[in-house]
Amino acid sequence: MPRERLDQPRELRRSIRPHYDPEDFGRLSERIARFLGTARFLVYMTVFVLCWVAWNVLAPAALRFDEYPFIFLTLMLSLQASYSAPLILLAQNRQADRDRVQGEQDRQAREAGQAELEFLTREIAGLRITLGEMATRDFIRSELQQAQQVRTPQ
Repeated sequence: MPRERLDQPRELRRSIRPHYDPEDFGRLSERIARFLGTARFLVYMTVFVLCWVAWNVLAPAALRFDEYPFIFLTLMLSLQASYSAPLILLAQNRQADRDRVQGEQDRQAREAGQAELEFLTREIAGLRITLGEMATRDFIRSELQQAQQVRTPQ
C-alpha cells in the first residue's frame, strides 16, 4: 500500500454506507424526542390504538387484519419503541453536551465577574485610603475656626 502524501488531497472513495450529516440527524432526533414527550403524541397514539382495536374487533371478519391478541399491533408498538428509545437518548446526549458547554461559559463569566469585582474593591479601598489622607471641608472649617479663636482674645 503506497504512503499517502500530505500535500495532496485524498482520492474520494465510494462507500456502500449511506452518508448523513450527524448534526442534521441530531436536530431531527431532538424534534422527534420533543414530539414524543408531548400530550399531543399520547393523544395521537391512543387514538391510533383505539382505532386499530376497534377495526379489528368490529369490522367484518374479511376486513380484519389483526385478530384478538393483536400480535401485529404489538409488533408495531415494539418497533416504534425500539426507534424512540435511541432517538431520545441521542437527544439527551446532545442536550447534555449543550449544558456542559453552557456551564463552562457560565463558569468563565463568573470568574470574569469575580475578577472585576475584586479589582473594583481594590480601587474603592485605594480611593478610601486616598480620601482619608485628604483634608475635608469640615476639617478645614474647624481648623479655620480654631485659628480665628486663637487670634481673637476673649
